[in-house]
Amino acid sequence: MPASAAPTSAGAPTPVRAAALRPGDRVRVVSPGSTPDPALMARGIEILRGWGLRVELGAHVYAKYGYLAGTDAERIADVNAAFNDPGVRAVFAARGGYGTQRIIDQIDLRNARRDPRVVVGFSDITSLHGRLWRDAGLITFYGPMVNWSESRTGPDSAEALRRAVMTTEPITITRDPAETAAPVLVPGRASGPLLGGCLTLISTSLGAGDAPRYDGALLFLEDVDEAPYSLDMMLTELRRSGVLSRVAGVVIGQITNSVGEPGEWDAAAVLTDRLGDLGVPVLGGLRLGHGNGQLTIPLGAHATIDAQAGTLRVEPGVRAR
Repeated sequence: MPASAAPTSAGAPTPVRAAALRPGDRVRVVSPGSTPDPALMARGIEILRGWGLRVELGAHVYAKYGYLAGTDAERIADVNAAFNDPGVRAVFAARGGYGTQRIIDQIDLRNARRDPRVVVGFSDITSLHGRLWRDAGLITFYGPMVNWSESRTGPDSAEALRRAVMTTEPITITRDPAETAAPVLVPGRASGPLLGGCLTLISTSLGAGDAPRYDGALLFLEDVDEAPYSLDMMLTELRRSGVLSRVAGVVIGQITNSVGEPGEWDAAAVLTDRLGDLGVPVLGGLRLGHGNGQLTIPLGAHATIDAQAGTLRVEPGVRAR
């Protein structure tokens, strides 16, 4: 029997959309986590400039402090400067890695709602997405960062990102049978705000200031380099904390490089075991996350999954200018 959707979200903020980007707009690249590679950054900057955007770099984009892109004070200064400059219409993360959680409680949100701007990133940037949604209702974008890997994110990924932030077209993503999580499927339809990101960051944010309320939401999950038992542990944490009992549905992106011991469950088996009995639709196999051909989605926007049809449809993440 198809799963039925959970109630709509309770206590969710009123969504705020930034204006769609257009040629000539100033955009700022910052490094909230780890240090990017200058050669890969050059390609990402070239792509953004090819769309007519005026690309600026935060003062500490290439700084190094251990495994971080500069000290906490330097990284948060760059992030806050980007949000408080009225001429900056988008903030692009240079890369993920690690470090955003160390500074997320210090972000200055005074302008995030009254002067919204496009925000793009994934992986470690999940914390930034969560905080901006929870405290400002800002719709943000889970997609490729400026530290561009041509072998992983080719022309289709670039075009998906461009359409997401520069047009007001709705987004439809269809299940890819080649993805690790493609076998995970609980039939049904459900709608709600699309929230989530990297499972590790969701798990380690529970109870903190960057954890949104997932009640009535479509919870989006993806991850990289996590063994099946580790995925099990984090999903079990979401079950035990009550998060998974309150969602309207689950959307699974790319589960990349999840390697277990011979004869044990693989990632798809873990996902089926931990998500298959929730009583809500579950759709796996979407090209969202750390894998090849990564696409872009707006987090916080209203979305609908049809697990039987294998589709995720999301309302535009930006408004017309």
